[in-house]
Amino acid sequence: MNAPSPASDKSKWQQLLLLAVIQWLAMTLWFSASAVNGPLKKTWELSSGAEAWLTISVQLGFVIGALVSAVFNLADRISPPRLVAVCSLLGAALNAAIPLLISDELGKTDAGFLAVVLVRMATGVMLAGVYPPGMKLMATWFLRSRGLAIGVLVGALTIGSASPHLFKAIGNPEQWRTVMLVSSACAIAAAVLSATVARTGPHLPKAARFDWTYFARIWRDEAVRRANFGYLGHMFELYAMWAWAPVLVAQSLQKAGYTPTAEALAGFALVAAGGAGCVLAGLWADRIGRTYTTIASLIVSGSCALIAGSLFSQPLLLVAVCIVWGFAVVADSAQFSTAVSELCDPQYVGTALTIQTCTGFLLTTLTIRAVPAVLETTSQPNWPLATALLALGPLFGIYHMALLRQLRAAEKMAGGMR
Repeated sequence: MNAPSPASDKSKWQQLLLLAVIQWLAMTLWFSASAVNGPLKKTWELSSGAEAWLTISVQLGFVIGALVSAVFNLADRISPPRLVAVCSLLGAALNAAIPLLISDELGKTDAGFLAVVLVRMATGVMLAGVYPPGMKLMATWFLRSRGLAIGVLVGALTIGSASPHLFKAIGNPEQWRTVMLVSSACAIAAAVLSATVARTGPHLPKAARFDWTYFARIWRDEAVRRANFGYLGHMFELYAMWAWAPVLVAQSLQKAGYTPTAEALAGFALVAAGGAGCVLAGLWADRIGRTYTTIASLIVSGSCALIAGSLFSQPLLLVAVCIVWGFAVVADSAQFSTAVSELCDPQYVGTALTIQTCTGFLLTTLTIRAVPAVLETTSQPNWPLATALLALGPLFGIYHMALLRQLRAAEKMAGGMR
């Protein structure tokens, strides 16, 4: 194979930057409602359980969308840039329907809130047509430096997930409708960029059919199973942290007399910190190996989970710990997917990644709902126990990644760096 020309090498980095911007803009939809759960809870008189459904519904929709896309090979039948554009546009419309069509009176009713949950779920379905196809587009440009490229895209997703908190801080934190509409405007911009500028690279992989029979077989392969269990430990913590750590910090700052703008900025900072974590982990994993990188990330994030809730009365220290937590909690995310793609049967990579993604996101719905349930076990919110609960995921993940490192098959990862 001939070495790429400088022009083509430049093109791939330009496309990576473009894809990162598209992912960032489109993924503002993910937490557009969760970021304003405070005003929504007050305006619509929501319980903590109902508040959790603002995020759980998106997770479930993403799982449904990922399965449908994999079964019908949508990313192979439809041009990935076009698929990303259409799904971003539809996601923007669905997201905008909530602030435009759901009145405060309707939001207080069971029927109105059910409509919101269903719309959020449909938004999650659309996001499954943005993130995985975006990863596929990246793979068409990168044969080498893929660990870094994946880290950049996951970092963009992370900053996109954090951005609604920034929108809230820049504007009026109580104007939840504005925050959601700005997120929709960002997704429309993502659709325009994908439709007009994004291109498929020269390394388009062959179409991979989804194989239901591999669902059982994948768990019998010890190396793949260990990598998947590591991922599940990671996901046990990740989205619950993203959903509830901003609430923890906001309540702590509010009690200490800080402004709502400060609360929103802190929420943005602690989630967005993961963007840098993803890029650095992508670099480290290619140099020191995937197991060391994931174990280190899990140790740091799990340690932060253990202590974060106990720092409620020390808001500035709590913010600092949560920023470190946010940096580490998502840093290893891309490495689990990369590990499975390296360890599984090459003809089933698409199926293996779909199975991993769907099981992981289904698990997040349990922990997102578990946190408010634990908070309500005492008269005052039981933050120490709620955040410590999330440390069980990293503990589980560390155990399985350490066992994976001892297997001969682990030499397939990171060019033999395990």
